[in-house]
Amino acid sequence: MATALSTSVADTCRAARRAARELAQIDSARKDAALSAITRALIERTDEILAANALDMELGREAGLGDALLDRLALDASRISMIARAVQDIVALPDPVGEVIEGRRLPNGLDIQRVRVPLGVVAVVYEARPNVTIDATALCVKSGNAIVLRGSSMATHSNATLAQIAAQAAVAAGLPEGCIGLVSGGGREELAQLASQNDTVDLIIPRGGEGLKAALQEVATVPVIYAASGNCHIYVDATADLERARAIVLNAKTQRPGVCNAVETLLVHESVLAGLLPGLLGALGDAGVLVRADERVRAFADILSEERTTLGEGRRHCEVAIEPATEEDWATEYLALTLAVGVVDSAQEAIEHISRYGSGHSEAILTRDTDAARAFQLGVDAACVYVNASTRFTDGGEFGMGAEIGNSTQKLHARGPIGLRELCTYKYLVSGDGHVRG
Repeated sequence: MATALSTSVADTCRAARRAARELAQIDSARKDAALSAITRALIERTDEILAANALDMELGREAGLGDALLDRLALDASRISMIARAVQDIVALPDPVGEVIEGRRLPNGLDIQRVRVPLGVVAVVYEARPNVTIDATALCVKSGNAIVLRGSSMATHSNATLAQIAAQAAVAAGLPEGCIGLVSGGGREELAQLASQNDTVDLIIPRGGEGLKAALQEVATVPVIYAASGNCHIYVDATADLERARAIVLNAKTQRPGVCNAVETLLVHESVLAGLLPGLLGALGDAGVLVRADERVRAFADILSEERTTLGEGRRHCEVAIEPATEEDWATEYLALTLAVGVVDSAQEAIEHISRYGSGHSEAILTRDTDAARAFQLGVDAACVYVNASTRFTDGGEFGMGAEIGNSTQKLHARGPIGLRELCTYKYLVSGDGHVRG
């Protein structure tokens, strides 16, 4: 039986390098068969996975993990089924390896093609979310890459079980030993070892918060694509459909607040304060959201409170906790039921606010003004820019990629959801007929 564990970081990475050379030459049918075998193994061994996850959950509660982190960590039969289904979605996608990006014949008669090829060995460092173990593995296998996984210590048992199940199924289906490796999720010393395996690791992708990003920046000598924080904004423009705006804001904030594509700041055009905030504040309060607001929002809420004796809905409208927003709030990814709310006087002011505080992840404008929408699309520098939609759609599965390893907030070499094509580089294939250069 194959094992997902190895005795050291260096051993795991060397085994992955050996596997990568073979994996890059394996045809699509065998890779897809291995992924289908992983799908079956996940379902067949659900009880084993749940037992491991229950131990992690117990330890997490004892350690005082917050509700958002516990939600990221938790697995149940339904979530395992969804993870397995995502693997099958990846099976159904075209294999990017060997895809011809462009081809032409040069004036001298040489034929040149640019084709996609695997990166080689991809190390994925992630926090708290055991589903990443399988999502990342499936994407790497399909794109012909060996993978080295390094999960969080809080998900040690879940990750070890999932990685071992995947590795055993993949090798039994004909993939090389070492193509799926796991390091233990230890401390900073282990992270530094992994991040400096220049001879064996081609790329590191961290999926976590700013703390993980900072830790890697201190030690990494291997190239890194940062799938980092999401300080996401929604701007409600003067012409927005306010009923739809309320629904979009609630979805983006409350559906799953502990994820990187949840909205953290709401910007409202001053002309729609009276139309939007009364109902929205009440709904946010009903959902348990704490609002941290600027002076104009707080002043408006105070007016609503003063009118509570004459407006039957006034009392409910103001049953939301409102605190003054500080400078730090505008730059914070809460990952919780907290929302910063501010007023702006124009779309351009909203763009400038986002430029100052945004993390480059996902930003949205709600408007019926096509000029304002276009200005927002052009003016906001982020991986994903939405018009009249929730930021929660920034996800590889929602984008038709099957799954994702993370969402890149940088510009090179990938941006947005990191899927199959983002796990490839390319090479030039040049064919001649005795050509020599004069």
